Amino acid sequence: MPRSGINGNFIDKTSSIVANILLRIIPTTSGEKEAFTYYRDGMSAQSEGNYAEALQNYYEATRLEIDPYDRSYILYNIGLIHTNNGEHTKALEYYFRALERNPFLPQAFNNMAVICHYRGEQAIRQEDSEIAEAWSDQAAQYWKQAIALTPGNYIEAHNWLKITRRFE
Repeated sequence: MPRSGINGNFIDKTSSIVANILLRIIPTTSGEKEAFTYYRDGMSAQSEGNYAEALQNYYEATRLEIDPYDRSYILYNIGLIHTNNGEHTKALEYYFRALERNPFLPQAFNNMAVICHYRGEQAIRQEDSEIAEAWSDQAAQYWKQAIALTPGNYIEAHNWLKITRRFE
């Protein structure tokens, strides 16, 4: 049984019903419908913290989904799971892949910046100022891109850029 059929709360059930109706009335191929079902099931599993199940669904969705814009969100969500699991290199890879398909994902730029900033902080603790500076510069570049896409968001990043004199 698809995950969408086992969701327990009212909002999940209502969302599943609406999504199923939309899938029936919107002209899409069977592959696109199947990809969406896997994506929806992946989001449901991810929201419950079932990351292994979510990844299985997302990988299947990427296999079926042909639209680059839709694929970008699937890849972004895979990146989120790898971030949550502390697999930062894999996370960065999936954020890059998402941005290749959709360069207007400020949240991907932000998450990449957060990872770079974290790695810069690690380098500071290891007393490697050169590496720390490189990671911090990279974080600044990603945060600038996120802020450019959504001015007014990422206030803490904006302040960090000002404090560290990286905001131009």
